Amino acid sequence: MKTFVFLTALIAATAQASDTAYTITDILTANAPTASRSTEWKPGQGITLEVSGMDWLADGRLAVAIRKGEVWIISNPHAAKVADVTFKLFASGLHEPLGLRVDGDSLLVMQRSELTRLRDSDGDGEADEYLTEAHGWNVSGAYHGYAYGPKKDGQGNDWLALNLDMGDHSNNDIGWRGWAVIKQADGRIAPMSAGFRSPCGLGANHEGDMFCVDQQGTWVPATPVFHLRKGMFALNPEGLGSQKLAGSPLNIKVPIPNKVLYPEAVRSVPGMVPPAVWLPYNKAGRSGTDLVVSDRGGKFGPFDGQLLVAEFTDAKINRAYLEKIDGEYQGAVFPFLNGFASGIVRLSFSKEGDLFVGMTSRGWSSLGTRAYGLQRVHWNGQTDFAMKEMKAKPDGFELVFTEPVDAASAGDVKSYAMSSYTYLYSSAYGSDEVDAQELEITQTTVSDDKLHVHLKIEGLRELYVHELHANGVKSARGKPLVFNDAYYTLNRIPKR
Repeated sequence: MKTFVFLTALIAATAQASDTAYTITDILTANAPTASRSTEWKPGQGITLEVSGMDWLADGRLAVAIRKGEVWIISNPHAAKVADVTFKLFASGLHEPLGLRVDGDSLLVMQRSELTRLRDSDGDGEADEYLTEAHGWNVSGAYHGYAYGPKKDGQGNDWLALNLDMGDHSNNDIGWRGWAVIKQADGRIAPMSAGFRSPCGLGANHEGDMFCVDQQGTWVPATPVFHLRKGMFALNPEGLGSQKLAGSPLNIKVPIPNKVLYPEAVRSVPGMVPPAVWLPYNKAGRSGTDLVVSDRGGKFGPFDGQLLVAEFTDAKINRAYLEKIDGEYQGAVFPFLNGFASGIVRLSFSKEGDLFVGMTSRGWSSLGTRAYGLQRVHWNGQTDFAMKEMKAKPDGFELVFTEPVDAASAGDVKSYAMSSYTYLYSSAYGSDEVDAQELEITQTTVSDDKLHVHLKIEGLRELYVHELHANGVKSARGKPLVFNDAYYTLNRIPKR
């Protein structure tokens, strides 16, 4: 098979979160010619790279799954010259693969019906073995019967996640729809967590704990990010019929409440756990799709250890700072990067420290202007003035900044505003922010190094989102914040 050379120029796009810190570069965009599956390249043909999975081979090439059933291998993805970037078809005929992981000399690809191992046994650069690696969930003709993964946690487990069936031909009563599962050595799956709607994104943090981003919809009032554990229930009860099957770690017997405040629902259903963070609708996102931890040892800026959360509809990336309070994760969401070419589906860091962003609109609504794309985000070595972290305290929050603040503006309570709110937990599609309260910031304390500001706040509420605006804060150099907003999900108020 011939190797395809992509002929469209690599163009630097605008990183709208910053004019200095990050550069977004097109690797492949929808300006390419239409796809061709011919082994003979001809002028006017190209690759429709609707990215649905990405991972890195040991030699630095990038393996990319596309939702229309192919896997491509990209050579020299960091190249500055377009002639040095090449694409080679590795596998085809797959059923809407929505995840990919390199595993030794093989690729694990998640199809709707199974997890498949792809191997090139004769070394010609094309897969000639398509082996069933894992299966055992219900597969129907439902439009939304997607399957995601695999992602490996710190204990070596491969996690998979299964979308709820929706629309015609749906069957969520059996077969682990709306569940997160792990692959066992014998190819069977072990169900772990339930209550998801569209758990498109999986990713482990620095500690090796697995997280999942779901999407707003029925029973899911806004985009949540959950820490996955055995026996937990998230939000959507439509797949709970599977808890009666052998191997289920759940046995929820109480009625699922409907049309109640979210904190009331969490407290009334044993096993129901709150998300580590909410991404408030329209403010932080509408359809979360992937997670990746920033773990490049400072090669991608000052945010190592934080999760980057991809957003489909708004074609942007948020970042999430997490901390543990009483052994459970919670934290803050900050805007980070926007202005991507299409709806983001997958994120992956290269060993060089660049973030690769895979996209497809799939015919859904996205603020991106193209039908698909693959873009590279490079940190330029400069740092924006930003809120780096937001930590819960017994009497408020501590803000950590990327550079010293101006003590006068950061120490003025009028530079900040905060409110808290929750959501209505119901079978409806999404929820408005409800039970909102404006909170009084009674005192601000700036640290000696000017990197920390303590906000003393009256009226903190557990299981509520606490929204902060820091419009008046300037850096010691007189710079405004690149983004003024933060959203802290306060599941627990620390005791000390």
